[in-house]
Amino acid sequence: MSDDTRILLVEDEKVIRDAVAAYLHRDGYQVTPVGTGTAALEAFHSEEPFALVVLDLMLPEISGEEVCREIRKTSSVPIIMLTAKGEVDHRIIGLELGADDYLTKPFSPRELIARIHALLRRSRVDGGMKDEMISYDGLQIDAAGHRVLLDGKDLDLTASEFKLLTMLTRYPGRVYSRMELVEKVLGYDFDGYERTVDSHVKNLRAKLGDDPRTPRFIHTVHGVGYRFDPPEPPSESEAEVTK
Repeated sequence: MSDDTRILLVEDEKVIRDAVAAYLHRDGYQVTPVGTGTAALEAFHSEEPFALVVLDLMLPEISGEEVCREIRKTSSVPIIMLTAKGEVDHRIIGLELGADDYLTKPFSPRELIARIHALLRRSRVDGGMKDEMISYDGLQIDAAGHRVLLDGKDLDLTASEFKLLTMLTRYPGRVYSRMELVEKVLGYDFDGYERTVDSHVKNLRAKLGDDPRTPRFIHTVHGVGYRFDPPEPPSESEAEVTK
């Protein structure tokens, strides 16, 4: 199978792990199922690259939060976090650690597969952006290489952060509502979307060194959403979109 079908499934409850693995196999994915945080990190670092990770929050040996944190040190692979905790704060913690999405148990395997499809679509370079390079005031986005540089330094962005930044920079000055962002970046609607988008923006701002009080790039439009504004109107040498 191709690399974009490889999924690492990390779930300590065997009944859930076996059921989810069966659904994923049926949908054409190649699944590596593990039951502990230690096994998850060993599999992630020892096997061929995974296209996506499904990660339970509550794990023996090493927690899901720590597994997510370790993965994010070296990889921007899409991560869906599973949690039995229904409180929004726990889900937001997962997103702030670098997870791209979350599902609260109990969940429908069909919904999980729909989320996986959406994340994998986002992680691939869009055909219309394939050869595009966007530059603004020291910020460079290489769509083909899925790479972002700020003042010459590589930024390690998750798939969601990359998609969010690319959307905002393609139309500087345009205000996107939170609903627009969750639909265009996440690919679907779900409860808690406002907090989810805010978490992704918070993470992205931190990596850009963007102070929300005096933003260099991403501005908050109170009561509406967000817009990208470079520090000053870009000249031909400072901002261009080439294809």
